[in-house]
Amino acid sequence: MKTMPRRRMALKAMVGAAALLAGASLHVAHAADAWPSKPITLVVPFAAGGTTDIVGRAVGQKLGEALGQPVVVDNRPGAGGTLGAANVARAQPDGYTFLLATIAHTMAPGIYKSLPYDFQKDLEPIGMVASTPNVLIVNEQIPVKTVQELIAYIKAHPGKVNYGSAGIGSTEHMSGELFRAATGTDISHVPYKGGAPMMTDIIAGQIQMAIETSPSAYPHIKSGKVRALAVTSAKRSPAYPGLPTVAESGVPGYEVVTWYALMAPRGTPEAIKQRAGAELAKVLKQPDVVKRFDEQGVSAGDMNAQQLGAFIKTETAKWVKVAKDSGAKAE
Repeated sequence: MKTMPRRRMALKAMVGAAALLAGASLHVAHAADAWPSKPITLVVPFAAGGTTDIVGRAVGQKLGEALGQPVVVDNRPGAGGTLGAANVARAQPDGYTFLLATIAHTMAPGIYKSLPYDFQKDLEPIGMVASTPNVLIVNEQIPVKTVQELIAYIKAHPGKVNYGSAGIGSTEHMSGELFRAATGTDISHVPYKGGAPMMTDIIAGQIQMAIETSPSAYPHIKSGKVRALAVTSAKRSPAYPGLPTVAESGVPGYEVVTWYALMAPRGTPEAIKQRAGAELAKVLKQPDVVKRFDEQGVSAGDMNAQQLGAFIKTETAKWVKVAKDSGAKAE
């Protein structure tokens, strides 16, 4: 006789739990249906005018059109992209703040003693946006036309050749460190707050070389303001006919491909993340987006959230090792 009330109580508890779960599911579904109802912020963690900014604005505009709300680019440069990432990691997970993450965010854990966020835990993947090779470029006054000539020039002028980057821990920084370690050359790192100010100084001759992302370097290579020596991808790039890879130019095993990915703060509703990922995938297949990317040596992304998450783990492990082997650290 005493067991009946307990059974009834257990049944009521189960019914109540089911109701709560159903209510939560309806709430999430409603949130996705109502989203977005106001402008969305896309944090670009580097200065305006650089490659991350170029990619972010191109994709942001198209996403805004698809979602029916403006996607506003918010440039938050500094500390190799980590300041912008920290800003998004602290943001409300309501689907109105996203990060355009880059390869730099998988490089940062290897060179910073501590970070105010955990890239793999505090930010959640939405989808890969784009990837592009870097390009080894020099100031046009430097008397070299090949990678081997550059290496010889650096060895003849130890400590006199500076390479620029978009900041400590950026792809340009780690590409330079990888080049220094692979060639045994003495080059000095000069960090900037983005690719655009760095390009201004290499054109002016304030620094001598850089291993810059393709979209940022492309117009200056085309205009003859800087000289391109090689691309950093495993294979040659269609955007630079006749330009060899760094690896085939006498630095075997050298490979860097810069990538950009859409990320959200941890806790963003699953339905919102799925819709954002689905719309991103559609945008990246639009002919005008593909054409614009192709013209600058950029490939549209093709990884979904799950694939991107696994890729980020692999990239982080790779660059932690590069940082350790090269001795690269945040000053």
